[in-house]
Amino acid sequence: MKVLLFARRVQRNYREPLLVVLKKARDHDWQIYANTVLFSFIKKENLDIQVREVEDYQSLKEVMVDMVLTMGGDGTILGATCLIRDLAIPIIGINMGRLGFLAGIERKNIDSALENVASGNYHIETRSMLNLRSEPALFAQQNFALNDFTIHKRDNSSMITIHTYIDGEFLNSYWADGIIVATPTGSTGYSLSCGGPIIFPGSDNMIITPVAPHNLNVRPLVISDNSVISFVLEGRAKNYLCTLDSRHEKITSRHQLSVSKCEFSTHLVILEGQTFLRTIHEKLSWGSDRRN
Repeated sequence: MKVLLFARRVQRNYREPLLVVLKKARDHDWQIYANTVLFSFIKKENLDIQVREVEDYQSLKEVMVDMVLTMGGDGTILGATCLIRDLAIPIIGINMGRLGFLAGIERKNIDSALENVASGNYHIETRSMLNLRSEPALFAQQNFALNDFTIHKRDNSSMITIHTYIDGEFLNSYWADGIIVATPTGSTGYSLSCGGPIIFPGSDNMIITPVAPHNLNVRPLVISDNSVISFVLEGRAKNYLCTLDSRHEKITSRHQLSVSKCEFSTHLVILEGQTFLRTIHEKLSWGSDRRN
C-alpha cells in the first residue's frame, strides 16, 4: 500500500507519533510518501525510512497513493482536500489538535488504529463538498470546500446586506456581519457556533446560517444540496471577505457569487466502531452528566 503523510506545519511533539507511524509502515511494507512539510522534517530528523516527496497536485496524480494520513487537526484534513482535489483518495487523520471531529485517531491510539487500517477494518465514507462560481474568478483551481463557504464584513464595523437567492428565486436580504453556507460535514464547525443545526453526513443538504443577523426573526435554513445559492452584496465598505474552509480572498459588491454542490467529493476512512453519533457524544459530551 502507498501512503502519503500530510501536515500543514510540524511541531516538536510530532516526532514520537511520527515514529509510531513509520514503524507501522515498515511492519506492513507500506511505501511512504510525504508532502513537503513532513518530507523536510523527516530528512532533518534523520528518521530511518525511505520516503518520497509529493510537492503538489500534479505529482500526487502521478504516484496515486492509496491513502492520505494527515497529522494535525481538522484544518489539516481541509488542507489535504486542496492537494487531493478530484483524485478521490481516502483520508484518515491523526488528531494532534484539540476537538477533532474529522481527525479521528487520537495519539494514544495510533498503533491500534493503523493496525486496523492494515487489516482492512474500515470503510470509506463519502462527504459532499461545495463549489463556488464567481465572476471575477476566485480561488483559482481550489474553488471548493469540505466545510463551508462564508461572506463577511471586512473593513469596518458596519453590517452588510446580503441579498440571497435559491435557484434564482429571492430568499431574503440578510442584514448581518456575514453568512455561512455549510455542508453536513461543516455543520459541526463555524455554522454550529452561530446557531446552526447539526446535520448527519449523507443527508444531502446545505445549511444557510447568518452571522449575527440584525433581523431577529431570521433563523438558519436547511435546504437540498441540489440547489444553487446566489448572492448580491451591499454595504458601506468597499471590500468584503469571502472564504472557502480556511482559505480567503477579498471581494467587492461587483462580484457575482453562487454556491452549489461540488462535482467531486471527499472520502474519509472510518475505522470499525467509529460512528457519527459516537463522535458527537465524545466531542460534545452529549449524554454525560458531569454532576456525577
